[in-house]
Amino acid sequence: MASGTGKPPPREIGEPVAAAAAEDEAQLVDGAEEGEDAFDIPSKNASHDRLRRWRQAALVLNASRRFRYTLDLERDEQNENLKRMIRSHAQVIRAAFLFREAGQKGLGESYIGITFEALSQKFPIGLQKLTMLNRDHDAIILQEVRGLSDLLKSSLDTGIIPNEDELLQRRDIFGANTYPRKKQRSIWRFVFEACQDLTLVILMVAAAISLSLGIATEGVKDGWYDGGSIFFAVFLVICVTATSDYRQSLQFQHLNEEKQNIQVEVIRGGKRIGASIFDLVVGDVVPLKIGDQVPADGILISGHSLAVDESSMTGESKIVHKDQKAPFLMSGCKVADGYGSMLVTGVGTNTEWGMLMANLSEDIGEETPLQVRLNGVATLIGIVGLSVAGVVLVVLWIRYFTGNTKYPDGTTQFLAGTTGVKHGFMGAIRILTVAVTIVVVAVPEGLPLAVTLTLAYSMRKMMRDKALVRRLSSCETMGSATTICSDKTGTLTMNKMTVVEAYLGGTKLDPCDNTGMMCNSVTDLLIEGIAQNTTGCVFSPEDGGAPEVTGSPTEKAILSWGLMIGMNYEDVRSKSSVLHALPFNSEKKRGGVAAQVSVAEVHIHWKGAAELLLASCKSWLSTDGSVQPMSSDKHSEFKKLIDDMAMKSLRCVAFAYCPWELKMVPREDLDKWKLPEDDLTLIGMIGIKDPCRPGVRGAVQLCTTAGVKVRMVTGDNVETAKAIALECGILDANDVASEPTIIEGKVFREMSEAAREEIADKITVMGRSSPNDKLLLVQSLKRKGHVVAVTGDGTNDAPALHEADIGLSMGVSGTEVAKESSDIIILDDDFTSVVKVVRWGRSVYANIQKFIQFQLTVNVAALVINVVAAVSSGDVPLNAVELLWVNLIMDTLGALALATEPPTDNLMKRNPVGRREPLVTNVMWRNLFIQALYQIAVLLIFNFDGRRILHLQNESREHSNKMKNTFVFNAFVFCQIFNEFNARKPEEKNVFRGVTGNHLFMGIVGVTTVLQILIIEFLGKFFETARLNWRSWLFSVAIGAVSWPLAYLGKFIPVPARPFQDYFKHCSPWRRSRQAYSDGAPAWGLHILQMKSRAARAEN
Repeated sequence: MASGTGKPPPREIGEPVAAAAAEDEAQLVDGAEEGEDAFDIPSKNASHDRLRRWRQAALVLNASRRFRYTLDLERDEQNENLKRMIRSHAQVIRAAFLFREAGQKGLGESYIGITFEALSQKFPIGLQKLTMLNRDHDAIILQEVRGLSDLLKSSLDTGIIPNEDELLQRRDIFGANTYPRKKQRSIWRFVFEACQDLTLVILMVAAAISLSLGIATEGVKDGWYDGGSIFFAVFLVICVTATSDYRQSLQFQHLNEEKQNIQVEVIRGGKRIGASIFDLVVGDVVPLKIGDQVPADGILISGHSLAVDESSMTGESKIVHKDQKAPFLMSGCKVADGYGSMLVTGVGTNTEWGMLMANLSEDIGEETPLQVRLNGVATLIGIVGLSVAGVVLVVLWIRYFTGNTKYPDGTTQFLAGTTGVKHGFMGAIRILTVAVTIVVVAVPEGLPLAVTLTLAYSMRKMMRDKALVRRLSSCETMGSATTICSDKTGTLTMNKMTVVEAYLGGTKLDPCDNTGMMCNSVTDLLIEGIAQNTTGCVFSPEDGGAPEVTGSPTEKAILSWGLMIGMNYEDVRSKSSVLHALPFNSEKKRGGVAAQVSVAEVHIHWKGAAELLLASCKSWLSTDGSVQPMSSDKHSEFKKLIDDMAMKSLRCVAFAYCPWELKMVPREDLDKWKLPEDDLTLIGMIGIKDPCRPGVRGAVQLCTTAGVKVRMVTGDNVETAKAIALECGILDANDVASEPTIIEGKVFREMSEAAREEIADKITVMGRSSPNDKLLLVQSLKRKGHVVAVTGDGTNDAPALHEADIGLSMGVSGTEVAKESSDIIILDDDFTSVVKVVRWGRSVYANIQKFIQFQLTVNVAALVINVVAAVSSGDVPLNAVELLWVNLIMDTLGALALATEPPTDNLMKRNPVGRREPLVTNVMWRNLFIQALYQIAVLLIFNFDGRRILHLQNESREHSNKMKNTFVFNAFVFCQIFNEFNARKPEEKNVFRGVTGNHLFMGIVGVTTVLQILIIEFLGKFFETARLNWRSWLFSVAIGAVSWPLAYLGKFIPVPARPFQDYFKHCSPWRRSRQAYSDGAPAWGLHILQMKSRAARAEN
C-alpha cells in the first residue's frame, strides 16, 4: 500500500528503455549493497533520487496529507522548466532588438524625445514605454539617465519626495513592487484532504452499509445508531485533523512571507532610509553595495567596480560588470562586487523577475531528516498493525461464520442456514469496521506530521527569540550541533563602534578628537581620505540639526570621528572627484579610492587593517606635514602601538595614501585599473571600541555545559581576537595562548589538508581569517565528525554558510547573499539568540521523542488488548467508534499537547544528539514497556473477569458485558490521559515540573477529560457504552493514576548504554546487509523500491 507523489524525471527521447531500466536497477542494487537506508536523507541538499526513494518505500494511507509538507518533486521540475522558458523568452526578445538597424534611433526618440515643456504633465513617460525600456535593454533608447530621471520627476542626488500621496500616485501609475501570490488554501481544502485517508474512506463505506442495513432491518428509530455513530466519529476525526493542519499552514505561510520581506536602503528627500522591498516605487534612488539583491529593474546612476551576478535571471553563472556602457540592472540579481546607486525604472510584474515569480508556484514543502526517519518508523509500525488487523479480521470472521461468536445474552450470532443474509452481512461488516479501526490506531499516520507541528510551533516561537528559520531541517540539525564557529563583530560584540584612541603624525591624540597640534595639511589629507574612501554617508538636515551618519558600524564610527575632528562631508566631497574605487575586501582587509584633487594631481587613499597597511608603508606623515622615511625602529614603534590597542580589544584601522599623477591614470578600462598599494605614506591609526554584548559570557558558558564548543573566527587582529575571546569566556586564563588554540588564518590556510584536520579540534580562536579560511575550518571539522554551525554576514561567507550543517546569517549586518545561503537568520545579530536556536533545536527532537513514547504505548496496548480478546473470545472490548476516539487522543490531540512543549533548562545540560542515534532510546523503551505491560495486564484482567471484579453477576449478561466493556474503555482512556503527563519528562522523575506553564497541554488534557465524561454519560447510544456509577468512575480514574507512581519507580531501573536496536541487528534475517535497520527504519525498503521500480517499468 505504499504510495508517493513524486514521479521519476522524464526520459530523454530515444533513450533505450532496457538500458535505462538496467541503469536504475544498478543504482538500486548499489544503494542496497552500501547499506543505505531509504529513510535516511542528508540534512542539506538531498538529491531528488534520494527524496523519491523514501516516498516509494513508505507505507502511506493518506498521501495528500502525509506528503503535504514535503517537496513536490513534480512541481519543482515544472518550476525549473518554466524558469528556463521565461529566461530564454526574455533573451530572444533582447537579441532581436540588438540586431535592429541603426535606424532604431527614430524609435529611441519616440521614447525619450519628449519636449520638456510637457513636463508640466505628470510623468510624461508612460508605463508601457518604461516596460519596453527595461525589457529591451537598449542604450540608444536610454540616451541619458538624467533625462530619464527628469521624466520620472526624481533627483539622482536626493531621490523622490518622501510624501505618502506621491508614493501612492507612483504605485497607481507604474505598479507596486509586489507580484500575485498563490491564494491561501481554505479550510475546506484541508477537510477534503483529511477525507482521503484510506482507512476513513473504508470506515465511511462500512458505516453507510451498516446504516442502510440497520434501518432496513430495525427501522429508522433504532437502526441508525451503529452506522451513525461511526459517521459521527469519522466526522470528528476529520474536523480536528483539518483544523490542526489549517493552523499549521497559516503559520508556515506567515513565516514564508517574513522570509521574502527584504529590507533595503533608499534615498528619499536626500536622506537614506530603510524600507521594505515591497515599498519601492518607480523613480526611487537605491544605493547598492556588495551582497545586496537588486530590488527592482533600474538604470545605474553611478558606481565603482560594480559587478552583478545575473545567474538568477539568465541561468548562466557569469559576473557582469556594470558601467555607463552597460547600465541596466535586473531585479533579483545579486551585487557580487563594488558599490553604486540605481534609478528604479520597473517594479513588480513589470520586471522579468516579477513575471518569473508570478508564474512560479510557491512550494514551501521540504522534508526534514527527522520527518523522513519517522516515516520509516511509521512504515514499520504500520506493517505490524496491518498484519495484526488482518489476523483479527480472519479470526473474527472464522469464529463468526462457524457459530462461535455469541451475543451478550449468550445466543449465537450466526447460524448457517438460519441467520438471514442481511443479519449475516451486518455482522461481517461490523467485524470489518473493527479490523479497519485497528489499522487506524496501528498506522501512526500523524507521527511524521508531528514533526511539522512541532516545527511550526518552534519556528513561531523562534521568531520571538529573534531567529527566522529559512530551512526547516536546520531546526532539527541545530539540536545536534557540536560546535559553533562564530564571528566576533556584531555577534559576540554589540556592533556599536566608537573611536576611542587615535594616533596622527606619529603622535597620540588626547582626547582622540584633539587635532590642535597637527598641521592643517595633515588633518585635511586625513579628512579627505575619510570622506572619499567610504561606503557610508552623512546627511545634514536643512534645519541645522545634528548630522545623521549611515553605513556599516565601522564606517559610521570613522565618519562620526571625522565630524568630531572638523570634517564638512559635503564640502570635502565637492572639492575632489572619485575616479576609481576598490571597496573593502575581506581577503585583503583594505579598501582604496583614487580621488582627483586638482587638474594634474590624484590622491590614492587606503584604509584597512592596521598591521597589514603598515607593511605597505614606506614612509609616514609627521605632525608638521613632512614625509618621513619608515625606518625599522619606527615600524616597530607603530607595530607596538597596534599591539597595545589590540590587547585592549580595540579594532585597529590605519589610513595611508600616495600621490599620483593624472596622466598615469588609464583613460580606458578604468574599472580594471589596479590601484597602487605599495610605497604608501602612513597618515594615522585609530582604535575602535566594540564592547561585548551583555549576556554573551553566560551564553558561551551554557554552550560549554551543553557540550557545544564555541570557536571565534574573525578577520580582526589575533591580539584583538584573543582579548575579546577572554572577555566573552571563549578562552579562559588557563588556556594555552599559542598555536593551535589561537591561530592566524594564513597559518591554517597554508597547512596541508591532513594537518588542518589534525589541529581543527584544538582551534578556539582564529584571527585575521579570510572567508576561505572559515570554509576550510568548517570542512576540517565536518570530516572530524562534528555537526558544525557557522555564523556569517558577508557575501564571501556564503560558501562557509552553505557548507556548514547549519548556516546562521545576521539579520542586521548580513548581506542578502549571506542570508540566501544560510538556514537561519539571526534577526538581532546576537550570539545569545544563536544559543536560543540550539535550545529550540534540542526541544524539537525532545518533543518528537515524547510523542513517539506516548503513541507507541497506546499502539502496543490497544493492539495487544484487542488481539488477545479477539482470538480468545471472538469479541473485542474496544469497538470501532471507541478506537477512533482513542486514535484522536493519541494522534492529533496528543501531538498538539506534547509537540508544543516549551524548551527547558535541562535540555542544555545534555550532550548533543548524534546524527545516527536511534529515535527511540533505551530510556523510552523502558518507560514504554512498563506502561504498556501495566495497561495490557490490568485491562485484560477486567476484560476476562470484569463481571466478578465489578460485582455485575446479578445483572443481565447483556448489561453486565456492556458495563464491563465501558469500564475497560474508560480505564484505557484515563491510562492515556495520565500517561500523557509521564511522556512529558521521559528521563526526569518529577513529571509535573512546569506543567502549569504549558496552557495548551493543560487545555487538551482538560478537554479530553470532559469529552470522555460526556461520551460515557450522555453518548452511550453512539459509543455503545453504559453509564458508570461513581465507584466505577473512581476505580477507572485510579487505574489510570497508578501510571504515575509506576513511572516514578520505573525510572530507578537502569538501562544499558548500548541501544536495544543493536542487539536485534545480529539476529535479523537481513544481517548480511550492512545495515538491516537504522533508527527503526527497515532496510527492506530498498527491496520494496526494487520491486516497485520493476513493476513501473513493466507498465511502461
